[in-house]
Amino acid sequence: MRTWIKDPIAVLAEGAERGIVVEDGKIVELVGKGKQISKKADHIFDAGRHVVVPGLVNTHHHFFQTLTRAHPAAINKELFPWLKALYPIWARNVTPDAFRQATRLALTELLMSGCTCASDHHYLYPAGLEQAMDIQAEEAERVGIRMTLTRGSMNLSEKDGGLPPDAVVQDEDTILADCERVLSRYHDRREGAMLRVALAPCAPFTVTKRLMVDSVGLAERHDCRLHTHLGETRDEDEYCLAHFGCRPVDYLEECGWLNDKVWLAHGIHFTDEEVRRLGRNHVGVCHCPTSNMVLASGQCRTKELEAAGSPVGLGVDGSASNDNSNLIESVRHALMINRLTYDAASVTHLDAFRWATEGSARLLGRDDLGVVAPGKQADLAFYTLDELRFSGAGDPLAALVLCGAHTADRVMVKGDWKVEDGMPVGIDVAKLRAEHGAAAKAFLQSL
Repeated sequence: MRTWIKDPIAVLAEGAERGIVVEDGKIVELVGKGKQISKKADHIFDAGRHVVVPGLVNTHHHFFQTLTRAHPAAINKELFPWLKALYPIWARNVTPDAFRQATRLALTELLMSGCTCASDHHYLYPAGLEQAMDIQAEEAERVGIRMTLTRGSMNLSEKDGGLPPDAVVQDEDTILADCERVLSRYHDRREGAMLRVALAPCAPFTVTKRLMVDSVGLAERHDCRLHTHLGETRDEDEYCLAHFGCRPVDYLEECGWLNDKVWLAHGIHFTDEEVRRLGRNHVGVCHCPTSNMVLASGQCRTKELEAAGSPVGLGVDGSASNDNSNLIESVRHALMINRLTYDAASVTHLDAFRWATEGSARLLGRDDLGVVAPGKQADLAFYTLDELRFSGAGDPLAALVLCGAHTADRVMVKGDWKVEDGMPVGIDVAKLRAEHGAAAKAFLQSL
């Protein structure tokens, strides 16, 4: 099927004023101003109500946390107290069924916001949840979204001087064996893959050095990417100095993690020298503006990191510190917090879109996503300007960010419609809300 997405209001691409031609899951042609398509289309989609952007790419999340949004035990806290409040609740209540509901809801939310590819950093493994990555693979296929299954891990618990409870960690051998299993089963390195795998020891205060080092070797053997939290808070700096005698970036280098296959979540508290070192090694950083503001963690140095050579992407982060899974909302937040960090002239809506699309795709090693161009995957998000908030807007692309787009009207993944008229195809949203809400009640009853 050759489809002409015809005459949109605007497209985030050069030379596509009259639209985009999609065939066999790929973009095959951009139709410029005053032009006609080069070959007859089998189908024409009238995009006259839509502003079209590349499908957004979410590079950091914690899906299970949708079950504890605005939890009374954790609101109005910074990261370490917030984690200490929630870890025991998660340990008792994240069952396989609850985890499936959380994953389904988060993926559906993301898709409805215009996200077409997501990475979830899942690091919580209480007894019974050993098949977490299999559940996420099944749910990603069900929803119809691309996913990097980011096999997280923790093996340093309270008894070892770490932060998480003993009940949610695994030993090193168990972790590495399951990483090997998940990589062998799901890691698809081909262009256009729907599933890939990354390895993600959680953070310096929850994993051993051996696990960090052995994860590098495993990633090299399987040609996959590596991910971890780093530089999120001053508490983390103090922990690393007290336990390792060095700062987090120094520890990362000791573990062999300073390379272009690595992306870091948050990346806030870096010195000028550390920014240069990360950039020189092309280590990526996922900017999480909403979560950073909710937890008062700080402001990511996006402009300096990019200038130094580090690709910068965007993530919504956990739904208990955001507290939603809406990536287009985080695009707006990225613009606002970065203007506060820098100034209004040097941070534009195009920067925020770049972080959420091309930048995020680079973090995941996806050179087939994130750009509206011939040869790229046909992953697209379509927004209307029909709501009152957009009335009077002059620049359609800027309006999506400045006026606050919240929901995509249509979303295409690999050339197939996954959202139509604002609703996910094949998913009963009311039923999902009821079932997820029922699962979440157990987390409130844990108080």
